[in-house]
Amino acid sequence: LSELYRALKMLVLKVQDLMVLTALLLSITGPTETRVVHSLQACHNFFYQQTPPNIPGILEQGNIINQNRYKPICQTFENTVTFVTLYDTTNNIPVFSAYKYTQYATGRPRDIWMIEPQLENLHSGNNMEIPDRNKSYRFQATPDDYDNSHNYQKGHLLPNSFGSNMNVKQSTFTLTNAVPQVDKFNTVAWRLIERDMKSYMGNYCINNNDQIEAYVVIGAQPGTDNKFLNGKIKIPSILWSAFCCYSKSKGAWLTSAQWGKNTDHPELQSKTLNDLYHVLGHGFDLFPNTHCPRDYECTLSGCKRPRSS
Repeated sequence: LSELYRALKMLVLKVQDLMVLTALLLSITGPTETRVVHSLQACHNFFYQQTPPNIPGILEQGNIINQNRYKPICQTFENTVTFVTLYDTTNNIPVFSAYKYTQYATGRPRDIWMIEPQLENLHSGNNMEIPDRNKSYRFQATPDDYDNSHNYQKGHLLPNSFGSNMNVKQSTFTLTNAVPQVDKFNTVAWRLIERDMKSYMGNYCINNNDQIEAYVVIGAQPGTDNKFLNGKIKIPSILWSAFCCYSKSKGAWLTSAQWGKNTDHPELQSKTLNDLYHVLGHGFDLFPNTHCPRDYECTLSGCKRPRSS
């Protein structure tokens, strides 16, 4: 019996040693990427040729100019990274969200708005979560901040309608992917832009493998005034969107840009990247150092270089 006891004791010690070793290996080889990251390269797969946009004074040649203010977020829902956002923790709105569009799923998830816990505490979990109404959030907007919003709604940058499955769709309901949008602009005008953009990509962005594939960047231009919703969330003056893709049918790379003023009278535009850059200002380049042409535009009748370009 004593020999059996010693043998069992040795076996228990070995099992314990293996458990410690396994935990150590997991800590070394397991996922180290958190949702709020130091560089957009951590979630570069959502950019064409893994190259993020140039946004003057904010993001230049892949470098975030003020890392205390602007935070890259690898948007994560149920342990899956679904898209990427650059977030402004001073204005409490996203600068842009980027996504690789491949197809879209039908249906709409529940309107359950979430927040990014790591903006408040880097040691929080990786997944977006429903905010605790008993907590205050300093570095981001919450659903409560949109209460009594007087003609403004929570409006997506990356729309849920672009999501390839229901999890991706649900992940777009994070307030780090939303800005205050005028009611009519959100429900009518910008919805038409989203619908048309999805139609362009579905018709013209079919690659050599006969698969839909396009790189999308959607952003908001903060107003030059000092207008904040409920004293916390900067109200953007313009929303813009653009995509780049290879078209097998055209045998060429295509781009198109859309934008509109965040008002009851938005003056929607669907033109070239060059036209959009003229509106946004010198130095903008949403697809820098890539095949993406600046002088294409898409409409429901096709994609082409306009004669005036």
